[in-house]
Amino acid sequence: MIFRHAVLKDVEAIIALVNGYAEQGLMLPRSRNMLYENIREFLIIEELEQVIGVASLHIVWEDLAEIRALAIHSTYAKQGLGAQLVRHLLQEAAQLGCKKVFALTYRTDFFERCGFRIVDKEDMPSKVWKECINCIKFPNCDEVAVMITLSASDYAMVT
Repeated sequence: MIFRHAVLKDVEAIIALVNGYAEQGLMLPRSRNMLYENIREFLIIEELEQVIGVASLHIVWEDLAEIRALAIHSTYAKQGLGAQLVRHLLQEAAQLGCKKVFALTYRTDFFERCGFRIVDKEDMPSKVWKECINCIKFPNCDEVAVMITLSASDYAMVT
């Protein structure tokens, strides 16, 4: 298995993976436009030239990033690949100097196992909500906010 940043040829595979879960109500859908505009944020797992996992690290502000669109192909579920993607993205966030990483999710149990804690969405900075106007769930978001604060040792680990 190879972990690598996505390239343009990966967009259709990412759409199929993410929107397959979105159709089941397990995550929010992503448009081609969003993927093309943000392709540099996406990390994928590839096996035998197939995209089997994906997640995105979106920088929100000087000390805040969001993990988005985390999905693992069902054939590879429950093998720890999602947690590996999260670790890669947290390491990347630390390398960039980001102090906090959050996610909006329906899978709080997964993120808690990765070290995140549930936080009140109302306490999130307003910058977090700038893209919500385009969401199909707006204004009735039912996702839960989780956050992790990266410590000095997290930064030291990657330097």
